[in-house]
Amino acid sequence: MKKRLLLLEDDANLNETLCEFLESKGYDVFPSFDGEEAEVLIYERHFDLFLLDVNVPSLNGFSLLSRVRAEGKTTPAIFLTSLNAIENVEEGYESGCDDYIRKPFALKELLFRIETILKREFFHTPKSTISIAHNIAFDTNTNTLLVENRPIHLQNKEAKLLTLFLQKQNEIITHESIMSHLWEYDEVGCDDTLRTYIKNLRKIIGKERIVSLKKLGYTFTRE
Repeated sequence: MKKRLLLLEDDANLNETLCEFLESKGYDVFPSFDGEEAEVLIYERHFDLFLLDVNVPSLNGFSLLSRVRAEGKTTPAIFLTSLNAIENVEEGYESGCDDYIRKPFALKELLFRIETILKREFFHTPKSTISIAHNIAFDTNTNTLLVENRPIHLQNKEAKLLTLFLQKQNEIITHESIMSHLWEYDEVGCDDTLRTYIKNLRKIIGKERIVSLKKLGYTFTRE
């Protein structure tokens, strides 16, 4: 499945150039031209990365990302901006970005930075152990669930599924996205097996944390 990128850039020519370049590299790009339009897209769709200009109409990029982070979204973000002062860079990182690229930039450099960020698994999570509930945690280094500090072994795909839920918590994760994440291109995914994995995780972390959304997919929440 193609990685989805949100592009916020109010310069029509640059917006078009970036879309054409990134789509030629295999990405699915959703363009927007002002901050409020981008904010609507963020809450309507799942994205793997945000590419944000700063000085745009209605809602600037710094404020947009600050709002998104305050809502708990951990999607990585890169600022693409002509603001060069160190104070601007500082504000960008304080608002929650993962990278800050000053204009003008080479398209190949942007591609390199995008690819580097997307290789990471967790974003804005400083600890390797992520709390799911007051007595349940997941160690991202060993893919081990800890219940009352007691380790519980997960099958490989169960661990991958829980990792995906933690990466996309409070977001709608489509059935197709889950299937493509768990099974490689040369494997055949199985709905019954997926339901078994979800059933097993619910037994450990609580049924209420993995919510089925009819015809949409699943959403995951934690304390």
